[in-house]
Amino acid sequence: MLLLKSKPTIGQLQWMVWVFVFLVVTLSLVAMDGFLQGAVYALLNTAFYAAIVYGNILWLFPRLYLKGRIIWYVLAVILFLLAIGAARAFVTLYAYNLLFAKHPEPMSMKAIASMVVGGIMIFLLSFIFRIALAYFTLKQQSEEIIAQKTQAELNLLKSQVQPHFLFNTLNNIYYEAYLEAPRTASLIERLSDIMRYFVDESPKQEVSLATEIQFLENYITLENIRIRYDVDITFNKNCDTTKSLPPMLLITFVENIFKHGIDKSSSDNKIEIELVQQNRRFIFTTTNTTPDKPLNSQSTGFGIENLRKRLVLLYGNDFELQVQNKGDIYVANLNIPLA
Repeated sequence: MLLLKSKPTIGQLQWMVWVFVFLVVTLSLVAMDGFLQGAVYALLNTAFYAAIVYGNILWLFPRLYLKGRIIWYVLAVILFLLAIGAARAFVTLYAYNLLFAKHPEPMSMKAIASMVVGGIMIFLLSFIFRIALAYFTLKQQSEEIIAQKTQAELNLLKSQVQPHFLFNTLNNIYYEAYLEAPRTASLIERLSDIMRYFVDESPKQEVSLATEIQFLENYITLENIRIRYDVDITFNKNCDTTKSLPPMLLITFVENIFKHGIDKSSSDNKIEIELVQQNRRFIFTTTNTTPDKPLNSQSTGFGIENLRKRLVLLYGNDFELQVQNKGDIYVANLNIPLA
């Protein structure tokens, strides 16, 4: 990325071209008109050259020629060059009479014709300018894509090195904990599995249902240790676990339960989770008791709305997402097609 910043942009390259044109025209006029008069003429001419070039490549050519309106394009070019030629002749003569002439000179048709002919040459050169501009634009875009790809590969390598270092460390801690406290070691193993899921599985387009179920079970186990009393949790699975689905679709409901639907001071919490495969569709349902004093509205969380937006992108209208708060029971249901 630093390499790109050290190179001139397309806009800077264009300024460099016009400064170069101005200097060349100035040097060509200095011997005959002197430095000041040559510089003024060069500035005016360069401005009109730029008007012809950009008028063609940014306005006439894309709006008329590229849309197949060839005859209109030819007529517009003729009128454009006549107008620019006449304007250039009048402005140049006005500058000469105002700044340099001892006696004002009148406008002549020969001067206008000369300016129009010069404008035609610049108009033809505008196509070369357009090609060069397109080439440098594509070249810069290509360099940016290569740089972004390189940066992405470096970031990927970093993201792989750091988590794997952490995984290896957790494995070592797991071994040490297993010797002293097997239950703690089991929880460390589940945490390691969850982290590995986030790194290796969640970036994929699809994951196996078995992987997603294991992720949910690990999450539930780790959440359960944060609650004072054991939670009555039932997880029924009646599906082909070799099937696939997009990752992180089901966790929203489960996470919602532990965030909003658990009374940590109560021993009567109950959660039922069911995953059923039916008529080439997945039906995922969660049912949980709600606290006597609700912590938050479970149905208005951002997680559900974000999930709905993601489902629209994935399935269009071919899904059902329903949440119902039935007093002391909260039910969430998701129905999606099989991949």
